[in-house]
Amino acid sequence: MNSRRATRVLAALLLGSCSLAFAAADGSKLEIPEGAEVAIVVFEDLQCPDCARAHPELLEASRASKVPLVIHDFPIQRHVWAFPAAVMARYMTAQSPDLGAGFRSFVFERQGNIRPDNLRQFGEQFASERELTLPGDIDPDGKLAAQVQADYDLGIKTGLEYVPLIFVVRRGDDPARAVEVTDTAELGAVIARMKKDVHGKNVD
Repeated sequence: MNSRRATRVLAALLLGSCSLAFAAADGSKLEIPEGAEVAIVVFEDLQCPDCARAHPELLEASRASKVPLVIHDFPIQRHVWAFPAAVMARYMTAQSPDLGAGFRSFVFERQGNIRPDNLRQFGEQFASERELTLPGDIDPDGKLAAQVQADYDLGIKTGLEYVPLIFVVRRGDDPARAVEVTDTAELGAVIARMKKDVHGKNVD
């Protein structure tokens, strides 16, 4: 994803508004995992082609830089199967974080073939290949859907304009603790700089 400017999400698509005025996204209040000095934080939509292209690069940057990748769901309203796919991803993550990450990769790789009427079949295929059984109702109490909605609401509060919205976030409470990254080729350099900013030293 070279010098990519991700899919623009107009306010009319998100909120039913006609406004075209955007403010810069603010990641300064985003949380990172306990014990982490620096993390990559992304808002993604499982039906978004730009998110599919960014996903493996984010995984690789997380692995290479040895920082956690925090994924927030932001299913765009016009993407008809993105929300239920995010709920399914939450179900897989509840079984194990690795399973959840694997499911997201699985969906992104098959994104062009998924429709609302066959999403469940892809979920069953993923589970079956791992000798698991997908329950008939993966979210009987609505808790997983509520988690997805909470992520969506957080994206709105952050001032999200498009997906994937990617930040590198370091520990701290100042506004400069979060840097938005629009080109994944720059992730390594931004992460290295943010590591050096933690207490004025590198935290490798």
